[in-house]
Amino acid sequence: MRSFHRSSDRVLLAATVGLLLAGIAFVYSASAEFSALRVGAPDRFAINHSIRVALSLLVLLVVSRIDYHVLIQLSRPLLVLSVVLLLFVLVQGTQLKGAVRWLDIAGISFQPSEFAKFALLFHLAARIAQREYAEWDWKHGLLPSVGWIALVAGLIALQPNLSTAAVVFSLGMMLLFIGGARLHHLTFIASAGLVGLVIYALGAEYRIERLESYFGQSPTAESYQLQQALVGFAQGGIAGVGPGQSRQRDLFLPESYGDFIVAIVGEEYGFMGVVGLIMLYGIIVVRGVLIARNAPDVLGYLCAWAVVLVIGWYALINIAVSCGVLPTTGIPLPLVSYGGSSIVFTAAALGVLLNISRHTTAEEVHA
Repeated sequence: MRSFHRSSDRVLLAATVGLLLAGIAFVYSASAEFSALRVGAPDRFAINHSIRVALSLLVLLVVSRIDYHVLIQLSRPLLVLSVVLLLFVLVQGTQLKGAVRWLDIAGISFQPSEFAKFALLFHLAARIAQREYAEWDWKHGLLPSVGWIALVAGLIALQPNLSTAAVVFSLGMMLLFIGGARLHHLTFIASAGLVGLVIYALGAEYRIERLESYFGQSPTAESYQLQQALVGFAQGGIAGVGPGQSRQRDLFLPESYGDFIVAIVGEEYGFMGVVGLIMLYGIIVVRGVLIARNAPDVLGYLCAWAVVLVIGWYALINIAVSCGVLPTTGIPLPLVSYGGSSIVFTAAALGVLLNISRHTTAEEVHA
């Protein structure tokens, strides 16, 4: 019998709200000059972002009250819908910076890939929970699941959005492993996927230039962007130059309010500010793992892990890219980077995690 608690995980909720609210301040500081230049008002981007944060908080609270077991019935329709949207974006999507990743429906612009990654992982969780494979054979357990992963990742890659496709593929593999799939099977599939990834990456000149830039063989716009991010970190030092005092936001660092926003955090709040940001993500990951461990059933266990994997993996990749550890990608910083799709869908996923916490069997999760 399931144990039901009247309150969700308060620590998880506090960390989530903290990141969302901190993101407003970070986006305002990082976007002021760009906003003034493009729309004539330094606070326009921040206002737009604040509205999205408010919507995300509403979505978070609403979803947290919906029993996560409805995913058993809804996961397949949601996944099919995400595939349809990914196909539609290839035909009718809005092109920006050479990629077609956005759909405009009824005046609302969003990225179907942000919806698709959660729809995919929740469907995998529901599929495993329903069947509870004792033996992960190729025909019944593995191939259908890998087929969905390959389909979603492939459609995202066609936008083109190779970095997100690779991340979605890796997330799917990790969730299958957590769900009990055999490591040698997943290793074989991952190796085949890596070969396909390399072939696809070498199929476009701009991707080759990006790799050459990463290995220091040729200067590109991405290498300039990374250099400016590293300048921001260097100027911030330990304690930072102070809120609103960033120099890199003054049109020096492209995407300063998007994919590279952590560089502005490092400049204004210093090393300690970045550590604080990482700690908030760490709290979400740790609380999510505790919720997964104490979930009352396999569905709750895997859905909790799905949310933890997405937020932890995205945050890790984004921060690693900003520090030059990984090649430049278009991966946003969860709950913080400017945008709507990523924040709203991530908030919805965290709502699912909070609802699972309401059903957990251990009181210490809510401490």
